[in-house]
Amino acid sequence: MDSLTQIVLGAACGEAVLGKKIGNKALLFGAIGGTIPDLDVFIGPWLYSNEIQAMAFHRGFMHSIWFAIMGTFVFGYLAFKLYDTGKRKGTTALKDWRWLFFWALLTHPILDCFTPYGTQLFGPIWDYRIAFNNIAVADPMYTVPFLLCLIILMFFNRKNPKRKLWLKLGLGISSAYMLFTVGNKLYINSIFKSSLEASDIAYSRFRSQPTILNNVLWYAVAETETDYHFGFYSLLDKEPKVKNWLKVAKSDSGLPMDDNDLKTLVWFSDGYYFIKPSDDQGTYVYKDVRYAPVNPNDADSFLFSFKLYQLEGRWDMKNSGPDFEEEPTFQSLFGPMIERMKGI
Repeated sequence: MDSLTQIVLGAACGEAVLGKKIGNKALLFGAIGGTIPDLDVFIGPWLYSNEIQAMAFHRGFMHSIWFAIMGTFVFGYLAFKLYDTGKRKGTTALKDWRWLFFWALLTHPILDCFTPYGTQLFGPIWDYRIAFNNIAVADPMYTVPFLLCLIILMFFNRKNPKRKLWLKLGLGISSAYMLFTVGNKLYINSIFKSSLEASDIAYSRFRSQPTILNNVLWYAVAETETDYHFGFYSLLDKEPKVKNWLKVAKSDSGLPMDDNDLKTLVWFSDGYYFIKPSDDQGTYVYKDVRYAPVNPNDADSFLFSFKLYQLEGRWDMKNSGPDFEEEPTFQSLFGPMIERMKGI
């Protein structure tokens, strides 16, 4: 999920393990531990000059169980040595710090698995990207109550039992909301499936996920032999069905899709993509259709897209986006999605 949410969850892990011994400092160290896996977004470009491979590195090894185990010993030892000095010497044990970083590093990728992006929890042994698709990458309903509970507990003495109460409350509210999103996805999936059947769309596979920052408006894409069909459903819709499916044809770009870098991009998209020529000669626009278009009524407004080009004999990419006739404003960019969320 987003960095703020991972900081909050990591801080909660720190409080649970060491809060009674070192107070608010446990929140700080836990937050640091919860941030470490996402540093792969900076390490990837340092390791790879190719943007496709750098992007694929994110939520890879540094989001795996094995990294959490290794990091437990490395970061636990470093934090213990940093803290166990002067007047603080002997107030904590090495095993405390190991447990703090173990939970902070492990809960990070587990939480990411619930989002649509995909997480290589068992990488590099298995490169399968786990994605349950039941909560958006950023969802204030999960994060804000959790954050408020941690802020409140900071004002109590480290030995005050109310700290534990507020920690449990924060964990409880966020976990309850997560369970709601799982149940909500099951309900939404049933609506999408029945709507596809009613529309006589013989799909080979489909996936659904909430749109960004909410669990009210959902997006689904269904794949057939020749096309992608995508639609939206809001919990505020008057009828439990998708009334309008937009269609995008699968395009044969003529690109060598067995190329190692292009195969990586297809793997990243789980095969949900289409390619079309760009206005610049020799370049192409790659659209990842797992993620919703910014305009529910515009099949060409997919925000998650890249421009492909060749650099020194290899296919590379740079971020691209939908073409806007003029400089986009908040209303022009998010207005259609907000209106669709209100229901039809």
